[in-house]
Amino acid sequence: MIKKVVPTFILVTLVAGAALAAPGWVESREAVRAEARIVEAAQAFLATLDRDQRTRVFRPFEDDARFDWYFTPVERSGLPLMDMELEQRIRALDLLKTATSSRGYLKATGVMHLEGILAEIEGNPVRRNPENYHFWIFGNPSASEPWGWRFEGHHISMNFASAQGIMVANPSFIGANPAQVRTGPYAGWRLLAAEEDLARALIWSLEPAQRARAVISATAPGDIITANQRRALLESIEGIPFADLTPEQQAVFERLLAEYVENFDPQIAHPRFARIRELGMDRLHFAWAGSLEVGEPHYYRIHGPSVLIEYDNIQNDANHIHSVWRDLENDFGDDLLRFHYETADAAHGHDG
Repeated sequence: MIKKVVPTFILVTLVAGAALAAPGWVESREAVRAEARIVEAAQAFLATLDRDQRTRVFRPFEDDARFDWYFTPVERSGLPLMDMELEQRIRALDLLKTATSSRGYLKATGVMHLEGILAEIEGNPVRRNPENYHFWIFGNPSASEPWGWRFEGHHISMNFASAQGIMVANPSFIGANPAQVRTGPYAGWRLLAAEEDLARALIWSLEPAQRARAVISATAPGDIITANQRRALLESIEGIPFADLTPEQQAVFERLLAEYVENFDPQIAHPRFARIRELGMDRLHFAWAGSLEVGEPHYYRIHGPSVLIEYDNIQNDANHIHSVWRDLENDFGDDLLRFHYETADAAHGHDG
């Protein structure tokens, strides 16, 4: 019999502010406070674990396992909720809660709930276990030295990296199967409804000439194109640019972009928005592939110099969503860590 996970949907609201300034990263008072809370939550979680559990959770920050992320139902090496006692689960979910917005936390735990629904639909509670969601911590949680952590299981992978009091959260993958629950007490529930509805509102708002530029293929790809690549790479930026949309269309575009970025605490989300705007909203493009009709296979992406968002709904008769937000500069904290190592003084033991 599967034990039930009953997450507490409580968000510690953090003060919003910006932590990014050209040409690099700088600390802000609000970002440092937010980072301190995440560090405290990670340390509180680690303090509940026994030696064997710590071995399963902890990796050095330099370990290549930090880049080894998946969103399919594969065997994972971290510590899953099903192997935690109640207090440990509470602390683990507190860590997740502290780094996400209320919207993001509800989506993350909603993915877990959908796994339980899948278990009933497929009659396979071993493969579809809503407690089979894992935590890893890379390096020692610290407000001054680099560290990171990951929350991952089927249809979710949230990857965090931190340095100098600033945390980033990419790659960030969220999926939903079923995209719309069609039977049982949760019939009608759509975990990622906004991700679909906003994109569909945007594509339908386009005039024929605009739509001809936005639609890049009559057939949707079989999955998100970049999959779980270490670095998200596409050959070119396609679709219609933000600059060629009307103000009303641009407003929908921005709401769609926010639906992905604002899954996280404001001190994680706002600097990334600042960077996107700094590089120019007009350089962002919206592309669509597949059918425009509800219930048929479709795909879209938002692509620009620093951001790639992919969404795909193909499988299970177009009732199975994969979505991902990639930071083309800062996945796994690449840019943040480069800034840290370039500016760290000799006392930190770094060269340069």
